[in-house]
Amino acid sequence: MRQTDFFMKASDPTALTVGQLMQDAVTRCTSRTDAATIAHMMTHRNFGSLPVVEEDGTLVGIVTEYDLLQAMLDGRDLRKILATEIMSTYPVTVTEDQTLVQVADLFQDRYLTRVPVVRNNKLVGILARRDLLFGYMKASRYWS
Repeated sequence: MRQTDFFMKASDPTALTVGQLMQDAVTRCTSRTDAATIAHMMTHRNFGSLPVVEEDGTLVGIVTEYDLLQAMLDGRDLRKILATEIMSTYPVTVTEDQTLVQVADLFQDRYLTRVPVVRNNKLVGILARRDLLFGYMKASRYWS
């Protein structure tokens, strides 16, 4: 849940931080999760990607729709592939203290839809372009 759902201390929407805008309840998988399970979670929950974490929460990669589609096009059986085999390693990440403007620039420059939020390399949230728009609209008082 976004912190902006509960409070809005910034009257300047550009001063909002990732920590205020991110979703902190993140569905994730491990490197040993099979691709069919990942595809099922993503399609049933309408996600475009799924962070891959170690047992201690350290982010090690991300599986995207592109990764799954490429495996399908290659004729691979999604039930027999693990996340570690198809995930993108070293995904672009952000931290909780970054501002809306900094992250919006990153999203535009890198053509991103969502990014994992990390603290000391551990996954603490996910931020989507939609979250940026939501925070901007709430802080600008376009709606209450």
